Amino acid sequence: MFAKAFRVKSNTVIKGSDRRKLRADISAAFPSLSVEELNELVPNKEELNIVKIYAHKGDAVTLYVLHKNPIFFQLEKQLFPTVYTLWRCPNMLPAFTTWPPVLQKLSGGADLMLPGVVLSTSGLPEVNRGECCAVTLVMNRAPVAVGTAAMSSAEMRNSGMKGKGVNVLHTYMDQLWAFGDKTHPPVIPVTNSPTQVEGEEEGEECEEEEEEVKDSSENVAVETSCQSLQELKLAENEVLKEESVEDKEGENIDGEEGDSRSPQEQMDELLLQCFLHALKTKVKKSELPLLTSTFLRNHMVSCCPRGKQLDIKKSSYKKLSKFLQIMQRDHSLPQVKELSKGVESIVDVDWRNPELCSFKIPEDCALEKEFEEGDGACEVEYQPPEITPLYGVTARLEPLFQDAHKKKGTSLKATEVRNTITEYVKKNELVNEINKNYVIINPTLCDCLLEKSEYQEVEMLKWDDLISRTLIRMQACHEVLFPGQPPVVKKGQMEPIDISVASRGSNKKVTVIKNLEAFGLDPATVAEALQHQVQASCVLHDCPGAKNRVLVQIQGNQVQHVGKLLLDRYQIPRKYVQGLDKAPKPGKKK
Repeated sequence: MFAKAFRVKSNTVIKGSDRRKLRADISAAFPSLSVEELNELVPNKEELNIVKIYAHKGDAVTLYVLHKNPIFFQLEKQLFPTVYTLWRCPNMLPAFTTWPPVLQKLSGGADLMLPGVVLSTSGLPEVNRGECCAVTLVMNRAPVAVGTAAMSSAEMRNSGMKGKGVNVLHTYMDQLWAFGDKTHPPVIPVTNSPTQVEGEEEGEECEEEEEEVKDSSENVAVETSCQSLQELKLAENEVLKEESVEDKEGENIDGEEGDSRSPQEQMDELLLQCFLHALKTKVKKSELPLLTSTFLRNHMVSCCPRGKQLDIKKSSYKKLSKFLQIMQRDHSLPQVKELSKGVESIVDVDWRNPELCSFKIPEDCALEKEFEEGDGACEVEYQPPEITPLYGVTARLEPLFQDAHKKKGTSLKATEVRNTITEYVKKNELVNEINKNYVIINPTLCDCLLEKSEYQEVEMLKWDDLISRTLIRMQACHEVLFPGQPPVVKKGQMEPIDISVASRGSNKKVTVIKNLEAFGLDPATVAEALQHQVQASCVLHDCPGAKNRVLVQIQGNQVQHVGKLLLDRYQIPRKYVQGLDKAPKPGKKK
């Protein structure tokens, strides 16, 4: 379902009532979850977003996103966990096991067939037709796919393990996984060894393969999978090899120290590192006051080194508010206040704090930043198009441009039009000898530029009047040139980005932005940037009367913020942004 890119329709913060309903639905759909696991998946105070999307086949899907990671998706009123959720709760669903090379087929959109299922000593998991289930790989219990059972366990046994086993909906490395932070599956050891039930010979082969994996010898199937999916760190033998190499070198002092510390101490150190890194490089004084939830989501998480995951629940602080209180009390770094009931914000930062000034960015984070800047240049460095006004030759003016071999429909720049008219006048010796600022009107100029009432009255025109009359009678066109793309010529004038303010309901105002696509701007990207900037709900709607156009709607009168985003960040010329005068006027100072 998510093998190809999907389109985001809206992205809003979940309401309290919807959060409670989601917790109840998850508890009913997955009764195996404990209260602690449910509280960890759907926390009470942390920001949770509802993202409505359209899959590439047109299916309407609702995503529930926590810390930029989709945790559940809802299809036809049925909830399904994502791989990010299953890595935290691997026993949440009954799971079928398959070989690593099969993952390539699943991530490409294929379903899991029963001949590819590897049976453990406990046999098949008990499932009913249509029940939600997961897919794991040999030697690792971390699920890599989610779907529904194509038949019940009894029907699978009666069929001789032939036919379709699982209708796959979502996999590791598909577009839904890429919508999150793109972390890789953890290595969770298996408890039951895989066996085959179709014959003694196959069973002996599987036992030999299992022994080979344990002996860290070359396993053809697993090795082929890891070559094709270099980022897939699922094979336990590869982890053992990497650890043995590090032990042989004996030079990784930091690694030895990390092993001696508890996971809670390691998470405390990672939390402090990301906190100082975010304050030093991410947060600007102009952004304050800054919501603590936004600080965690947009700044601290992005400072987490590659291969690690920031999880406050696994630290000794358990909550972000407690961590910030200790940072304020013991280190005097941030100043946190509750500006509104139940919502904390960072209102000030001691930028001269010795601990903050002496902090140095770790090398792995610096290298990751350079890598992201090199790979993501197209996303960050948006360049506005070059827009050039053009003028098309009409049938009435075609005789005037005939000598220059410009036919009807030819688009010219203003300078080219001026040069063509100048050459025509000089070639036909129409410059007035007494006053060279005037041009004598011949029959061709009369037919092309004069009105019928002027035929007998006007005998000469000034140069500027001659050129302006020519441009007015030509077809208005424009050329749009995006960097690295061929220029595109369109009829008419360039339609500007339109910003308007409308009223909804009981005197509630919303800001509507149209025509972003004409300037190469993705409405979803602009909506996300505005949502983070003004901390208001933002949705996308189909633009009425225009095909393949989407308008952005954000709560409140945000014209000033929208204008600043378009003019300063995206460098759109002011003449192509319409509606900036609708920004709220500043109140009079008393």
